[in-house]
Amino acid sequence: MHKGEIDFITLGCSKNLVDAERVMRQLEAAGWHCVHDPEEPKGEICVINTCGFIGDAKEESINMILQMAERKKQGKLRKLIVMGCLSERYRAELEDEMPEVDRYFGKFDFENLTLFLPKREGTDAGCHPAKQKKSEDGCASYERKLTTPKHYAYLKISEGCNRFCSYCAIPLITGRHTSRPKAEILEEVKWLVSQGVKELNVIAQDLSSYGLDLEAKGRHMLPELIDEIAEVPGVEWIRLHYAYPTDFPEELLDVMARHANVCKYLDIALQHCTDHMLGLMRRHITRAEQDALIRKIREKVPGICIRTTLLVGHPGETEEDFEELKEWVKAMRFERMGCFAYSDEEGTYANRHYKDDIPQEVKDARAAELMAIQQEISGELMQRFVGLTERVIIDREEGDYYIGRTQYDSPEVDCEVLIKAKGERLEPKVGEFYEVKITKAEEFDLYGQWTIDNR
Repeated sequence: MHKGEIDFITLGCSKNLVDAERVMRQLEAAGWHCVHDPEEPKGEICVINTCGFIGDAKEESINMILQMAERKKQGKLRKLIVMGCLSERYRAELEDEMPEVDRYFGKFDFENLTLFLPKREGTDAGCHPAKQKKSEDGCASYERKLTTPKHYAYLKISEGCNRFCSYCAIPLITGRHTSRPKAEILEEVKWLVSQGVKELNVIAQDLSSYGLDLEAKGRHMLPELIDEIAEVPGVEWIRLHYAYPTDFPEELLDVMARHANVCKYLDIALQHCTDHMLGLMRRHITRAEQDALIRKIREKVPGICIRTTLLVGHPGETEEDFEELKEWVKAMRFERMGCFAYSDEEGTYANRHYKDDIPQEVKDARAAELMAIQQEISGELMQRFVGLTERVIIDREEGDYYIGRTQYDSPEVDCEVLIKAKGERLEPKVGEFYEVKITKAEEFDLYGQWTIDNR
């Protein structure tokens, strides 16, 4: 057990990761040493940042709490703290059923964790100066301990969601949509660049609604925000995650087309295609409207990579709905796609008004069938890169290869480019951009070689 050390274990999405990074910065300013996702936990304190989105995520969080509680029972851990979405949603139940946890924090009081753990003696920590609101240690509220490779970071621009789709527990956990002030976000961007960050992955539960709550009349402010971020010196790539198709701010497409450092990439969850299912899911959009939006995105930003997520097994989904969905996926040919089986979540509209009557094995089979279709589509689409030269950022060195990504790929979830390192005169560096000629393509990976332009 390492005295003065705190192990942070983050489960779930990148938005959770940003929260963990903020708390770690505050704790390190108070004299603690924080280790993120350690291979072998050794700290005297463990903080688990939980996910409570769907059944599998909740189960993973519970299992991790139990695992760390056993370490505490064995005397290998002094304190166990739980924060995040699961404890925001089920705090009372968790406190009753898992009293071995020393303290629970939710999504909106997690910064009180720094009050629960006292400042260590002899600490004289200081933080990077900033013009924004400072905490007691002198740090700006957005500063954090970056756990990603230093060349990229996640930039959270809002919290919460007002959409209330039938199946989704996010509004129950995160509350109403709240945008961060644009000036504060821009200050954070400048701070991230000062830390060596070149690539910003902009995230929110609902990017499309950014800014609607910042002014009395309400207007879409995402296009102007991205336009201004793109002008910040040192920002090489901007990538957009989790847009919503209904009331999508189409002016954003002009911004994407205008700026070379705004990646031709858009993560927009569509969930389904039939009017029947879009209605049951309370998506407030028709198939015709959704298809028209996708066409417009591709027309205004030629070559764009669209990443989407689909949901199968929602109550009411018939075989006819699923067959239509399969044909739609084949016709739309999304560059990136994920698929989830419906999870019946307490308190959601679907949980209160529909019967979860599709067997789990049917849900899982539908998800697997869709992903098999997508794998074939991805394999075909990836072949178009062979022979092209792409700008690639290097994430890491692994064995005989350097592993990088194109602008069309987000860290950890998308495709990678593998470039043979051996025998090259070039000495590549992690975190730098290089011109790479693509020589081979597989369903979810590309292979390439350094071009003469790099030497």
